Amino acid sequence: MAKQNVSEQFVDILARAGVKRMYGVVGDSLNPVVDAIRRNSAIEWIQVRHEETAAFAAGAEAQITGSLASCAGSCGPGNLHLINGLYDAHRSMAPVLALASHIPSGEIGLGYFQETHPELLFQECSHYNEMISNPQQMPRLLQTAIQHAIGRGGVSVVSMPGDIASQPAPEKSVEHALVTSRPTVRPGDEEIEKLCRMVDEAKRVTLFCGSGTAGAHAEVMEFAERVKAPVGHALRGKEWIQYDNPYDVGMSGLLGYGAAYEATNECDLLILLGTDFPYNAFLPSDVKIVQVDVRPEHLGRRSKLDLAVWGDVRETLRCLTPRVRTKTDRKFLDRMLKKHADALEGVIKAYTRKVEKHIPIHPEYVASVLDDLADDDAVFTVDTGMCNVWAARYLSPNGRRRVIGSFSHGSMANALPQAIGAQFIDRNRQVVSMSGDGGFTMLMGDFLTLVQYDLPVKVVLFNNSSLGMVELEMLVAGLPSFGTTNKNPDFAAIARAAGAYGVRVEKPKQLEGALKDAFKHKGPALVDVVTDPNALSIPPKISAEMVTGFALSASKIVLDGGVGRMVQMARSNLRNVPRP
Repeated sequence: MAKQNVSEQFVDILARAGVKRMYGVVGDSLNPVVDAIRRNSAIEWIQVRHEETAAFAAGAEAQITGSLASCAGSCGPGNLHLINGLYDAHRSMAPVLALASHIPSGEIGLGYFQETHPELLFQECSHYNEMISNPQQMPRLLQTAIQHAIGRGGVSVVSMPGDIASQPAPEKSVEHALVTSRPTVRPGDEEIEKLCRMVDEAKRVTLFCGSGTAGAHAEVMEFAERVKAPVGHALRGKEWIQYDNPYDVGMSGLLGYGAAYEATNECDLLILLGTDFPYNAFLPSDVKIVQVDVRPEHLGRRSKLDLAVWGDVRETLRCLTPRVRTKTDRKFLDRMLKKHADALEGVIKAYTRKVEKHIPIHPEYVASVLDDLADDDAVFTVDTGMCNVWAARYLSPNGRRRVIGSFSHGSMANALPQAIGAQFIDRNRQVVSMSGDGGFTMLMGDFLTLVQYDLPVKVVLFNNSSLGMVELEMLVAGLPSFGTTNKNPDFAAIARAAGAYGVRVEKPKQLEGALKDAFKHKGPALVDVVTDPNALSIPPKISAEMVTGFALSASKIVLDGGVGRMVQMARSNLRNVPRP
């Protein structure tokens, strides 16, 4: 057997760790690794047009599969482009291994062409960030990086000079068994007993759920029934906890809806389950709070806790539920359910009244129709900005759909590249990119990646010719909008010129047919929908403190309009409320 070089060994180890593809842009110092991939059938090289796309795509793949994904950039500017997508993956706890190839090892520190210092650049957006400066560091350094990414949930960065990548791999190197999945974490008996006492003593318990409730839907429902608790959620918890939930009271935050705010503020015990919800202005300051999280560094950093519980949500509830006393008083739960249903019912007409005549098209109407027509197992990728509002209020989770966005990092331009990563996993699964015109044009070059690989991603473009969220931020600050207007082309014509399916929609009556035709098309498609930038009003719960706490990371004013099929679910839940 021919002796391996470092690049070949590098690629083999990634394949053993479950990596199926590496996203990136080939060039100079990265060439030896890409050539090794060319000769290795276990990993596919995915050529994108921008390295930021590579990192976002890898992060989306990791979020959907739960397995290690990979991306790469060449020396200097090449790998520097990865950084935004890696920040997003890291904050989303997506296991990603990033290769930052480097300038020749003998030139490091001498101001060489394209020299940067990856070991400094990626420090804040990674659990592990080291350079292979000698072949003898292989394979241990790469294996350590992989285990950090998988074990801690996030990014590992390995930088490697191109000349090192071409050198022979060390002889008799030890390749140990790799960690490829995370264990469950069970709290200690003492914490479980304390939590049990607090639940038993409380008269009104509310659960507030985040992405840490993934895989724990049944346990959350069982516990909510036992203690008669309303269940609210953060945006990242929506896809995991809202469906088949007779205790649902909606979402908190300025993107929120329903009675989640009231339920979290009017209880006497609030239990935060797997959420790092950052907007503490929406959390109560005068009730007891318990937080359960698998990452101990998250405990207590948003609000003062009466009890911190380190553990998986599912394992914690499996231990807790049998020990707590069953509550029989439903008054608080039923009151919150009614508030929730009334809140949704009161605003539902905002997106149904005369929509067939409203031009430009109501964006909330677009999201509602999209929700109705999309597959039951569709993957939605959602741009930051107003598309977050439409996804939060109109997409109906069912346990099979996925919703991926830059919900923790808040980057623009995430939806299209994340859709690329999602679609490569399964070409037969419907993937829909809910893109804003601002985000789409930032990485529009990678629409060509869809065409090049014939990826059947459907881009639904909410085209309001503005940076809508930024305009709202300026409005709240008392500033006139400035620098937020986009002069846009006919994006559908651009899509057709690129070799994809493209259609432009300017009238509401055209919308349903256009979406159906795009979904039927076997390849990539873009539906350019001209939407109304002014379909907005102030939400029912807002204060100066909330606006300040929300800062510039999301909207200060959001649509107080319809919420799609959620009102039907809320009314359905009310049917289960006992009548005197």
